[in-house]
Amino acid sequence: MKLRTGLSAVAVTLVASLAMTACAQSQRDSQHSGGADAANADAVFTFGMAGSPKMFDPFYASDGETFRVTDAMYEGLLSVKPGSVEVEAGLATEWESRESGTQWDFTLRDGVTFHDGTAFTAEAVCANFERWFQQTGVNQSSGVSYSWINDFGGFADQKDVPTLYEGCDVTDELKMTLRLTRASSHMPDVLAYSSFAFSSPEALEKYDADAVEADGDGFSWPEYATAHPTGTGPFVFDSYDTANGVVTLTRNDDYWGEKAGVAKLVFKVIPGEGERRQELESGSIDGYDLPNPVDWADLEAQGHQVLIRDAFNIMFLALNAQENDALLDLRVRQALLYAINREQLVETQLPEGAYVASQLLPKTITGYNPDLEPYPYDTAKAQALLKEAGHEGLEIELWYPTEVSRPYMPDPSRVFEAIRSDWEAAGIKVVPVSHPWNGGYIDGVYANKAPAFLLGGTGHYDSPDPFMGAYFGNSETFFQTGLLGFGDQLAADVRGADEEGDPATREKKYQEIERQLMQEYLPMLPLAHTPPALVVGEHVQGIIPSPVTHEDFSKITITR
Repeated sequence: MKLRTGLSAVAVTLVASLAMTACAQSQRDSQHSGGADAANADAVFTFGMAGSPKMFDPFYASDGETFRVTDAMYEGLLSVKPGSVEVEAGLATEWESRESGTQWDFTLRDGVTFHDGTAFTAEAVCANFERWFQQTGVNQSSGVSYSWINDFGGFADQKDVPTLYEGCDVTDELKMTLRLTRASSHMPDVLAYSSFAFSSPEALEKYDADAVEADGDGFSWPEYATAHPTGTGPFVFDSYDTANGVVTLTRNDDYWGEKAGVAKLVFKVIPGEGERRQELESGSIDGYDLPNPVDWADLEAQGHQVLIRDAFNIMFLALNAQENDALLDLRVRQALLYAINREQLVETQLPEGAYVASQLLPKTITGYNPDLEPYPYDTAKAQALLKEAGHEGLEIELWYPTEVSRPYMPDPSRVFEAIRSDWEAAGIKVVPVSHPWNGGYIDGVYANKAPAFLLGGTGHYDSPDPFMGAYFGNSETFFQTGLLGFGDQLAADVRGADEEGDPATREKKYQEIERQLMQEYLPMLPLAHTPPALVVGEHVQGIIPSPVTHEDFSKITITR
């Protein structure tokens, strides 16, 4: 499989018209109309998921498996163009900025209703923004409101925490203004992100949507998030059979746009990649995410369609000194990176088109620093640094997730084994710790219990901010950079780059941050950028692979 290159840069567009949207839609329809006459409108499309959704409130979601489901039910002001990282009209048809980028005016789409029949209006939009901003108590933790914290900052009652959000004003039934405390380079594109999709205000109130409770290291979710998700999207929630791991959505026949091509959309949780393949081959599912790269050729030979996304992600090994004070020493962190044979990891564990990461950002994002070279594999150098730092025989817990495959990490256990072998060759004692992805792993990471852990992320649009801002926009993320002496300065530099109005200067600022991250700070060990794939049967049409893993399942048709 070949890695596709040449991702389009995000268009700097302040006003988007309905005509442009209609044109883009028409083009997509013409590209994917083959076999439409034979499409079965009553068909059920069943997709195999690698892990369980956390719940169904997109605002509280932070993982791809949850977003895959919520994306089919919810919509935001903007959307991501199919197969691209560009944004386009969503529930807003026009938008423009004023006051040096601190005010954004939106005109909303007419004739849209939520699944409970209530109208989508400017008042509903502002009610959602205010709901997000007014989160209190445990809801303000990164394990709950992860995306708001990363993209907007503080909440209404946190007077000492900077926030991007200032207010939302209704100016007409279908017009509203979003007010910001400062200009930001990721506006308005961030409004296409899945977390900032809209819920029915009536349903939010009726089902006590903000009633999140701490539950051990994790959280218990309110009735709205588990049984009554209510958006405007092309599919409506039907049921979640937790015992069998099956989520069922039905076509929204009152949808404002083109109706979904299948009557039902079923997500079936199948943690094992081998089991997902067997179910596709037997016909019990119609597709699944993240097929093992070694199976791609065989799957295609059987007539299945392997759809490869661009490598718009990062897999890294994160470090948190809160649980291991040896990690406070830069030499130790450098030693851990020198001790990993990343070339071999890429060649043996990842698909064709993957490449060793020289930094946090993939090559396709503005802000990537072309002058940085990957740390070489050098066991002797690693041992010398550990000796110099007084940590020969270093012992460290290395966490990895189970019951999941990630776009940047197809098989976490094999990646773990490769790194453990490399580290042990350098005299480092590895203590393995594993938990299911949504059964203790992510909760433990957010609770700062893991000193070293495998993780990563996929970009949301062509901006460094979903990477830089999410991980280093403050010093209290799961990297706990505040313990390392540079956290506050790094956070200030990230915010400064985001606020920079000149694109060329902003790019240079991000490139300098990348240099500092790799040469002076090293709070995480970048491993690789990977082109993930999904596979569907030959009878499936209309699905376009998305570099941000935001596939539109409403365009799918079944021809059998």
